[in-house]
Amino acid sequence: MLRSLAHRSWTSLQVPFKAGQRAAASTLSQAEKKVVFSGIQPTGIPHLGNYLGAFKQWVDLQEQASQGTTLLYSVVDLHAITIRQDPHQLRLWKKEMLASLLAVGLDPERSIIFYQSAVPAHSELMWILSCNASVGYLSRMTQWKSKLSLPENVSPLDPTTKTPLKLGLFSYPVLQAADILVHRATHVPVGSDQAQHLEFARECATSFNHHFGQVLVSPETIISPAKRVMSLTKPEQKMSKSDDNPKSRILITDTEEDISKKIKSALTDSTEGVSYDPVARPGVSNLLDILFHMTGSTFGSREDLVADCQNLSMRAFKSRVAEAIETEIGPVRERFHETLQRENGKYLSSVAELGAKKASTSATGTMNLVRDVVGL
Repeated sequence: MLRSLAHRSWTSLQVPFKAGQRAAASTLSQAEKKVVFSGIQPTGIPHLGNYLGAFKQWVDLQEQASQGTTLLYSVVDLHAITIRQDPHQLRLWKKEMLASLLAVGLDPERSIIFYQSAVPAHSELMWILSCNASVGYLSRMTQWKSKLSLPENVSPLDPTTKTPLKLGLFSYPVLQAADILVHRATHVPVGSDQAQHLEFARECATSFNHHFGQVLVSPETIISPAKRVMSLTKPEQKMSKSDDNPKSRILITDTEEDISKKIKSALTDSTEGVSYDPVARPGVSNLLDILFHMTGSTFGSREDLVADCQNLSMRAFKSRVAEAIETEIGPVRERFHETLQRENGKYLSSVAELGAKKASTSATGTMNLVRDVVGL
């Protein structure tokens, strides 16, 4: 996704896997048929964490893939309504997210870019999978607890536990599994916090295949090489759109002035010089991580970058970080606004329509097999 290594072939792209995750291959070979799927919720303008943690990798995959590789990127609007949304706001967020994907460099002629809700096969397979999904397994998933700000030991199976948990939020990992399995994805790029859900998708595929034969494809994990980007105001926490403080994050639509102000006000410390220590100096370390990921082609390692910055004053260091962000985000910001307004919105509609058509075709073959073996 928009980097100097964008011209490397799939065979040279190392695919990192976490220990304990199933990883049959460490590279994506041109000789094999590959299907890559990933998605993002439309919950407002993407921030720097989205850009570094997902978008850049998606564009890298697009630019490095062989022509035989199918790439699917979905705006997962059905997942967004697991919590109540204002309909008008959701429609706007969907358009803004689609425009963001195009602005960072995804090409609708090369990648299949679509709204999840425009492909009914996602919901149909979700229901079929849910008929065999383990409630006990789902109760151990962590993200629904996180979204409700509940402790890890809370269980929806305990009748004494009174939680505002809705069925959609509880069972959305099944829909997430269906998103992947309906397109027969072989590889799924995810952040480390989503690895548990991909394990569940594999569990769904294994369970279904055990009962009905080898119908569904069990996907492999591609963990993003970029670390999580932390909040500018609370560097011990992940950068998030839900943070009440807008200074905590850099949006891809922020102006050069906005970026400069937010970086200048980023929480650091009074220690002299620049050094990398995520525990003792989380704020400075977060800015170093951001700078490294923005200028990765310039420095061979983070250590080289730290050595280059160590004698800078904090003011000069922050200025350098802000300049690096603007250099990369500035063109994205301009393309975002141009794309959103292009042909008075008709261009986005045509991209969404094309993506829905291609994604529906991708899902049809799987659903024909699934309906047949289930007996529908």
